[in-house]
Amino acid sequence: MHANQSNLPGQPLLDLVVFDQVDNMVVSIIAANLQAVAGLNTQILPSMVPPDDAYVPVRGQFDATIIIKKLACIDNGAPFKLGIIAHDLCSPILSFVYGESQLGGKAALVSLHRLFDDDPETYYQRAAKISLHEVGHLLGLGHCWENYCLMHFSSNIEALDALGISFCPACEYEIRRCLTSIVADDQ
Repeated sequence: MHANQSNLPGQPLLDLVVFDQVDNMVVSIIAANLQAVAGLNTQILPSMVPPDDAYVPVRGQFDATIIIKKLACIDNGAPFKLGIIAHDLCSPILSFVYGESQLGGKAALVSLHRLFDDDPETYYQRAAKISLHEVGHLLGLGHCWENYCLMHFSSNIEALDALGISFCPACEYEIRRCLTSIVADDQ
């Protein structure tokens, strides 16, 4: 899907919620890719502090599940929330996650912590890919079997790097169908 194919009339459908200090360039690139690749109007909100109760001291990480639940409780703004955090994330059953999402829900979270690369372009692409993947889950998509699709599961950074910055035709169709339905419901 390309920016000129967006079927969204102007109101943002996703709020980017930035936690702590995240490079403005990476946030802008994530927002631009959500628009260009997924056709999703995005609004960047002012920076917030991560919730204290989400920090897991014995792991030195933040629990993604707790932050996602807090994001989902934000009632104002766009219907979907994508948190961007520089800190490392975990879940109760995983030692780390690049991102996590409520499948078909309201909130997702992406960590930039393990995405860094000496090449800024690689870092920005990784952040955009993970963000698009997590938003795909918000829109109800599961993992895809097509190994070139952004919805394909990436268990490591090399697998993420091997992905292009696009969805397969089936996932793209589902994203478009979901967004069209959301826009129709709002009218």
